[in-house]
Amino acid sequence: MKAWRVNEWCEPEQMKLEELPLPEPGPGEVRIRNRAAALNFFDILMIQGKYQDQPPLPSTPGSEFASTIDAIGTGVTGFSIDDRVQATISSGGYAQYVLAPAGRTLRIPDKMSFEAAAAMLVIYQTSFLALTHRTRLRAGEWLLIHAAAGGVGLAALQIGKALGARLIATAGSEEKLEICLAQGAERALNYCDKGWAEEVMKITSGHGVDVIYDPVGGDIFDLSSKCIAPEGRLLVVGFAGGRIPTIAANRILLKNISVIGCYFGLYLAHHPPLLAEAQAELFRMYEAGQINPVIWRTYPLADAVAALRALAGRQTYGKVVLTTDA
Repeated sequence: MKAWRVNEWCEPEQMKLEELPLPEPGPGEVRIRNRAAALNFFDILMIQGKYQDQPPLPSTPGSEFASTIDAIGTGVTGFSIDDRVQATISSGGYAQYVLAPAGRTLRIPDKMSFEAAAAMLVIYQTSFLALTHRTRLRAGEWLLIHAAAGGVGLAALQIGKALGARLIATAGSEEKLEICLAQGAERALNYCDKGWAEEVMKITSGHGVDVIYDPVGGDIFDLSSKCIAPEGRLLVVGFAGGRIPTIAANRILLKNISVIGCYFGLYLAHHPPLLAEAQAELFRMYEAGQINPVIWRTYPLADAVAALRALAGRQTYGKVVLTTDA
């Protein structure tokens, strides 16, 4: 089978598309004949050796994918050959065949495409757990979503709308602002305009926003503390902007705000039942027409480097997906 390999920490251009033996599922595993693998920004950090969790080398990038099961390891129950599934693992998705723990593998609705299923897991799980399990977002609250045209941002926008929040989005271009408005944002602001925090206060009639969803960090995080409402919740989801920010504790105290982390990988490692519980509710939202993954473009597996470069260059919105001919 063909798989992309990182033999040493490098840029995406230094990865190699190699021919590898077909892997056999071990106890508790299934083998998936891969059709679609979604890209995430953290894939690039993992290739570079800059992510907080690193697989041993050599490794294959990719954490979410979807297709059909073609082999089942010992001890696995509840799955059959040819079941249509999605799965998430720490790495290994940029390949024609992938092994996944049965506990991280879920059947998908009959009408869902493999591309949508691959694009749904990490970003929708992250956003759902952030807005329900971590913050308990309530109907009628103001929700500010940064980088709202990105993968996790659009997922948060759709889920926030389904939960009844009032939505303000930020993005970095007119095209992306229009996408946010089309996905349900009441207002969309360009975060390149340094006055966006003041505009948020005007939109909310001086109240500020109750929940801020921040996958960017850096200056965006710093300014967010200026437009958060008293008793607001600031969700730390990631640092796509590059700089890991800090906040003075007196700002937390004076407004009684909460700064809350939401790292999906921790739930996978320490609370695995949450995966199936959250996905069941997400499938309900999907079948009700409340959420649907937005896919910017698909690339063949052989073009993974070009796909990653488009993602790194912020040319994309929603999700980018690799397709295979396994």
